Amino acid sequence: MLLVFVILCLLVGRLGAMITAPALEIWYPTLVKPDWTPPNIVFPVAWSLIFLAIGIAAWLVWKHAERGELGLPLTLFFLQLGLNIAWSFAFFGLQSPLLGVFVLAALIGAVVATTLSFASVLRAAGWLFLPYILWLGYAAALNIAIWRLNS
Repeated sequence: MLLVFVILCLLVGRLGAMITAPALEIWYPTLVKPDWTPPNIVFPVAWSLIFLAIGIAAWLVWKHAERGELGLPLTLFFLQLGLNIAWSFAFFGLQSPLLGVFVLAALIGAVVATTLSFASVLRAAGWLFLPYILWLGYAAALNIAIWRLNS
């Protein structure tokens, strides 16, 4: 099951990358971005590590949850994966930084809820979401800055 969760998360990342790729070549380079925007290579590295960590977290919850305790944590987990893809579609696919801000707000809420739910089953599973939360905070600041600079 560890491989199932990790591969699922990496596939979500791959789907997001497929949505993102066309815009990276044509649209994204034309945007005004803040000076603190990292090089493009940082994004796939960061996301790969995050998806690996949350895949492991999901497996830990699956492995350690008491009977009947998996419903909410895994529902929230799959919700945040869906919102992750939705952000790629909103920001890059639709080329809408403003819509990206709204989807990212929902994603952050879902990730925080997932983190708390996972931590209630196994504290270590919640801690594995900390890099994700921190990265989303940075991504939100970047998304908002790009929206404001290009409005």
